[in-house]
Amino acid sequence: MLASQDSRHVSRFVEQVIGRVQLPILTHLFNQGGRFFMAHDRHDVPVGFVRLVKAGPDCEMVLVIGDRNNWGRRLGPATIREGMKLAFLDMRAGKLVARIHPDNARSLKAFERCGFLLESQTPALKSFAMTSERYRRLLREAPAGHAVDIHITEIDKDRLASVIAFARDSAVFELEHEIERATVVDPARVAGDVVTMNSTALLQLDDEELEVTLVYPEDEDHSAGKLSVCSPIGTAILGYKEGDALDWRMPDRTRRIRIGKVLYQPEAAGHFHL
Repeated sequence: MLASQDSRHVSRFVEQVIGRVQLPILTHLFNQGGRFFMAHDRHDVPVGFVRLVKAGPDCEMVLVIGDRNNWGRRLGPATIREGMKLAFLDMRAGKLVARIHPDNARSLKAFERCGFLLESQTPALKSFAMTSERYRRLLREAPAGHAVDIHITEIDKDRLASVIAFARDSAVFELEHEIERATVVDPARVAGDVVTMNSTALLQLDDEELEVTLVYPEDEDHSAGKLSVCSPIGTAILGYKEGDALDWRMPDRTRRIRIGKVLYQPEAAGHFHL
């Protein structure tokens, strides 16, 4: 993929810091001249960076996976999906554009695999685009990159929409992303082993076992094991079921989470008012 001159300058800067700074996946590096994010693989190894530049309602993405040894590991599509999440749910772009050299077959394939459509082309560049509407539709129809589907109830979705609307934490876009990709079900028909709001579950967090209750932000109480749905672990477990396992990026590192058992679920107990 082609990068602008200042992006090449940034790549040199990234090369200088990449060996001594551990940053979360797509962690914000700096804003000047655009938003830059380091990309890590699931083992927290830095593999490249993403640049997002917003001009009006549109946003342009530049993706660099620097080490040739990482090519072919499908890190490109995974990083593109993270970039789309940020562009559409955090930066609120109406359209995301990627301009790629026609000879860059890997980049062309990666963006096409993520649902981008060819918008225009010249002998020197192909321009691919994804609109916000198409992104959200694809999330609902085919949430690529997620091995496990999640389910939330209609009531939880409505309540969580209000949480997102009034949230002050910018990281709430992760919760919005999970809600967008979730299968929405009637509260009376949700499976009893699914983590819904106000459920209590036994989790395996790496090598640690803990019991948590998933609550709305105003009910959060760490001393009582009540985790806000806006917290990293809270967002991560919403909608998963017993036996599901996932890797989730926390502020400091990637954690392995497994849903051991749902000890209490309001819907299964007939407590639909919670």
